[in-house]
Amino acid sequence: MSEVYAVRRTRLRECCNAGGSAAALVSRPANVRYLAGAVPEDTVLLLGPAEDLLVCAAPLDDRFPQTRPDEALRVHVVPRAGGDPAALAAGLAAAQGADSLAVEEHHLTVTRHRALGSAAPGLRLADVGAAVEQLRVVKDEEEISCLRIGAEIADQALGELLESILVGRTERHLALELERRLVDHGADGPAFATAVATGPNSGRPGHRPTDRRVEEGDFLSVCLGAAYRGYRCAIGRTFVIGTTPADWQIELYDLVFAAQRAGRESLVPGAACRDVDRATRQVLNGAGYAEALPDVTGHGVGLEIDEDPQMTPAAMGKLDACVPVTVEPGVHLPGRGGVRIDDTLVVRPEADGGPELLTITTKELLAL
Repeated sequence: MSEVYAVRRTRLRECCNAGGSAAALVSRPANVRYLAGAVPEDTVLLLGPAEDLLVCAAPLDDRFPQTRPDEALRVHVVPRAGGDPAALAAGLAAAQGADSLAVEEHHLTVTRHRALGSAAPGLRLADVGAAVEQLRVVKDEEEISCLRIGAEIADQALGELLESILVGRTERHLALELERRLVDHGADGPAFATAVATGPNSGRPGHRPTDRRVEEGDFLSVCLGAAYRGYRCAIGRTFVIGTTPADWQIELYDLVFAAQRAGRESLVPGAACRDVDRATRQVLNGAGYAEALPDVTGHGVGLEIDEDPQMTPAAMGKLDACVPVTVEPGVHLPGRGGVRIDDTLVVRPEADGGPELLTITTKELLAL
């Protein structure tokens, strides 16, 4: 992996040099991990004109058992407790002879930005923008392998839950059990807060688990994901509890399933992100649910659960091969119930079989 990290840092350095900056400071945790491996969250990465450094608030020892930084990088520890690693990194950049420093302004607070200027007043601060985020969009096969394993873990946790007795249990209990099962099967933890919604609660987009108990005839909507070696995937499914689904439930489910399938089938290299959104959205718009749709019908995943690209009506850009994304349409009817189907897939060319589905739990409307 050391060579992989070195190549990534070289690409960022070329971007910064093209913008006139001799050094770069990376402070956003996911970006530091992408360029340098797993480190404590308050660690920053300095790409200096003479040497690249990790600057940490404390030594990397047994207190950080999950850290796996690139061994090619020297670690510099802030000498005083409570010191700011970013400010120290700015001073180290100046000491290496840099006259300019590209920083992630979208991640820095005003206080930290001022601290950088105070630590190295001779440095010209420039904005590196979302350069690292853009490098992260296309994944290599090692990254995709981590996502694939995370998806397998999420599928396994969900499948085991569906084999248990559900009636009478609370949404909160089910969410906690799913998260425990994720860890039991090897996940770092949940990729995001697990969502479980039952009955009328499934008609509320963004619902968080409550103490409502599962009842016969409920829609059960579940959305979860596993984090594995830092990479995060998502899966969402909707089921009916304990009885044959009602006609309205079948109709709504079939409609969302058709929309989700249209979105999945449109995932080809070169497809415009807005066209993927349109393919998903127009199925539901045609059935009169335009007002019930979310703003986003899919997005990229990786070291964060919500990355570029974004599938929205106004999205710019096109999909590349080896970009993992979600397709997650849903229709939520307040006071009645709702359906959401969410998969994680990797964009692949038709010659390679088309989009690779990572989350394989059945999308059949099951009565549990």
